[in-house]
Amino acid sequence: MLQVSVRENLRMADGFFQNDEVHQRKVIEVIRKYKPEIILCNAPEDRHPDHGRSAKLISDAAFLSGLVKIVTRNGEEVQEVWRPKYVFHYIQDRFLQPDFVVDISKYMDVKIESVLAYKTQFFNPDLNEPQTYISSPEFLDTVKSRAMMLGKRIGVKFAEGFITEKVIGIKSFDAFIQHTT
Repeated sequence: MLQVSVRENLRMADGFFQNDEVHQRKVIEVIRKYKPEIILCNAPEDRHPDHGRSAKLISDAAFLSGLVKIVTRNGEEVQEVWRPKYVFHYIQDRFLQPDFVVDISKYMDVKIESVLAYKTQFFNPDLNEPQTYISSPEFLDTVKSRAMMLGKRIGVKFAEGFITEKVIGIKSFDAFIQHTT
C-alpha cells in the first residue's frame, strides 16, 4: 500500500522503551545500515507518550550515528558512520505549528487507507471492541480536516505538516515559481 521496500521492527517495548544508550544504539545501527538522507518520525510531543519519546530517540540517534567514536557492527563488520541530512517530524494528534507543509493531494486516499490498515486501532465497524479516542468514525474526519486546512494554506486540497530542528534552505526563488505556476 505504501510501497515500502523494507520494514524492520526493533522490538522496543510499547509504552516502556527509553531514550537511552541501548535503544539509541539499535536506531544508530539501522540508520547506518540503510543510510537514509531523510528520516520521517513521530511528533516531538503528542498524546501518546511513546510518540514524543521516540521522536527524541530518533533525533538523538540520527546525530550520534554521524560520530566516528560511536562504533556499531552489522554482524562482525564495523558499520560506516552516517548522519542523515534531515529528520522531519510529522504532526500527529496535537496541533503543532508546522515548519513546512507538503502537498499530499494525490496521496490522501492512500493515507486514509494506510491508517485503516491498523484495523484494531482505528474505526472498524466489523469489530466489536470498545470505542477509544482514535477508533471513533469522527477521528478520521479530523485527520482529513487537518490535511484540508494545511492544504488551504498553500493552495492545494490536502497537505501534511512537518516539524524540523534544522533550518531548510533553498538555492533560488525559481523553485517556488516553478512549483506554484
